[in-house]
Amino acid sequence: MHRVWMVMVSLMFSTPLWAQDLRVLTWQEMIPPDAPPVKLITAPIHNLSQMADALSVESAPAAHQLAPHAPVVKSLDGQRVRLPGYIVPLEVSEEGRVTEFLLVPYFGACIHVPPPPPNQIVHVTSELGVKVDELYQPYWIEGPMQVKSTSSELADAGYQMEADKILVYELPDQ
Repeated sequence: MHRVWMVMVSLMFSTPLWAQDLRVLTWQEMIPPDAPPVKLITAPIHNLSQMADALSVESAPAAHQLAPHAPVVKSLDGQRVRLPGYIVPLEVSEEGRVTEFLLVPYFGACIHVPPPPPNQIVHVTSELGVKVDELYQPYWIEGPMQVKSTSSELADAGYQMEADKILVYELPDQ
């Protein structure tokens, strides 16, 4: 009986199995080590009025995606991950919540510069969605990763996620 009680107490104070399996993923880990290098265009926009101009030019031709056939890391399939990035909205609910989006590694990707390779884009869906007030706000996205290609008007993605959590990205206190 004492042994059963000890097991029950240890289970109550232990981390749930689903939380133990959460992997904090970096964008570099989404590129196979033997993949040819791709030079990303990550020039920052210091004048945000330029971003407004870029967003208003909907009739401009879409920029060609970098390395459209870039390989993915197949071992990521099915892993629960936590990945930081920027949201590029694809679908917004009537309540103004972004429920479908591309998660990209740098601000402005897919909007004012050519989209990164598919192995640097995650197509994310979320039942609840997230209010995105500022496009330059990074977020943490948590959920199961799928190695599965999708296409949108903006870019092809090599990965998909159904977001369990969407959190504002904050640096840890130093």
